[in-house]
Amino acid sequence: MASLIDGLINVLDDICVEYENMLALSMKKTPVLITGDLNQLAIITDDEQRLVSKINKLDNKLQQSMKEIADVINKDVSELDLAVIIGFMGPKPREQQQLAVVHDKLKTVVHNVARVNEQNRELIQDSLEMLQFEMNILQAAKAAPEVANYGKGAVSDGSKIGVNAKGFDARQ
Repeated sequence: MASLIDGLINVLDDICVEYENMLALSMKKTPVLITGDLNQLAIITDDEQRLVSKINKLDNKLQQSMKEIADVINKDVSELDLAVIIGFMGPKPREQQQLAVVHDKLKTVVHNVARVNEQNRELIQDSLEMLQFEMNILQAAKAAPEVANYGKGAVSDGSKIGVNAKGFDARQ
């Protein structure tokens, strides 16, 4: 059982490291979103995808470790989580302490990643709303009502308010 717990602690430590890397990338992404640097954003997104792949592989190892521990303590793996395992580790305080520390560290870093990603999501949403607003302004300018500008033959020349043949008229 001790080797299973040590393996679990090692996997959790590895997951923590990858989430800390994800947090660093997410924090790096925030100013990039603000400045709108699409090239840098693409690089960060690629790096995030690589980290997600690593985290998924580590999560599979974690699930396997949890399954093995569940078999040893004769529990259903669906009823097993880290808090339950920490509770079972009472007779081994050193391992219990290590597991509790890594569990708390993981909870903290995952919470921080979620917080920064929520900020980034809001920045992206704001950018999309601004783009939609600007597109609406451009579409409205192109669809401006015709004015009664008559040419020599007493026929409307089809001009529109705020729009000339070359595009938007900034002088108006």
